Amino acid sequence: MTLTTRTPSALAAALRDIQAPVRTDLSAVSEELWRIVSADVPLVQEVQEHLMGMKGKLFRPTLLLLSSSIEDRSPPKAVTFAAIIELIHLATLVHDDAVDHSALRRGMPTVNALFSHQVSVIMGDYLYLRALRELVTIGDLEAMRSITFASNEMTLGEIRQLGAFDALAFSESDYETLIRAKTASLFMAACDVGALCGAPQYRQALTRFGERLGMAFQVADDLLDYTEQQEMTGKPSGLDLKEHKVTLPLIAALREMDGSSRARVEALFASLEPEDEAIAEVVSIVRTHGGLDYARRRADQFSREAEEALLELPEGAARASLLDSIAYVVERRW
Repeated sequence: MTLTTRTPSALAAALRDIQAPVRTDLSAVSEELWRIVSADVPLVQEVQEHLMGMKGKLFRPTLLLLSSSIEDRSPPKAVTFAAIIELIHLATLVHDDAVDHSALRRGMPTVNALFSHQVSVIMGDYLYLRALRELVTIGDLEAMRSITFASNEMTLGEIRQLGAFDALAFSESDYETLIRAKTASLFMAACDVGALCGAPQYRQALTRFGERLGMAFQVADDLLDYTEQQEMTGKPSGLDLKEHKVTLPLIAALREMDGSSRARVEALFASLEPEDEAIAEVVSIVRTHGGLDYARRRADQFSREAEEALLELPEGAARASLLDSIAYVVERRW
């Protein structure tokens, strides 16, 4: 697959095309989200309204619905499972914002900033438990096993990341283990449960597709931190570097750095509050030493592996949309 760069408006249009075969069911997913999380508690209702405005593009539910409609239209229960997947995703975002003390997400105040750190932690727990309660109500043990496995993997991934005391010793293998747990596991669960709902004979292929797509998605996301321009400064945000997070571009570049360049990276990681100038310098060092190019190649490789997994599926609108989703996750502003 040849990857190109698209503008934000072109990406939005591409997503609309991807979601076209399941657009009606996606509207029902939003309604299911409201139903599952509703509670007669004023604070819950207030936070719930805020979260529903942050629910994003419903990309993971889209993957589930497309996977469930490979041969026919999605069965009704797929809509509920899609809402559960999105609910778990929302819960991880709420918890991530609490852990990172983030003030903004998708241009909106986080629960952590708008309410409190305590509310953010408890609401993340509440969302997880509502999703679990709905799974128990449905009673599909195999789907429950897939979704709870992904939830466990995401939690373990967070713990591994928090426990990495020597950040610059983080290897590419460590990185792939981390993103497989934190990101790819939920993509994989979405496609797996979708297959269970409507295309069980293609379960293995769809699960493989979801895992590879999730890996490509996270590598592309990590690249954005080095390449996406901030609106005011015109420079990459460097937020991962500011938070001392080591991702694939830096891992690859470290292998090629001389002592002087590595010393500047080490100085940044030794600083509790890195200056913007130091971050910009390290971004430049990573680019000069091939870190961005290497990460792009790895995203391309994961994309090809996701595409290969789809070869087993019958042709149709759902398969075509899944194929288009590969390009969508990696064609960012590189």
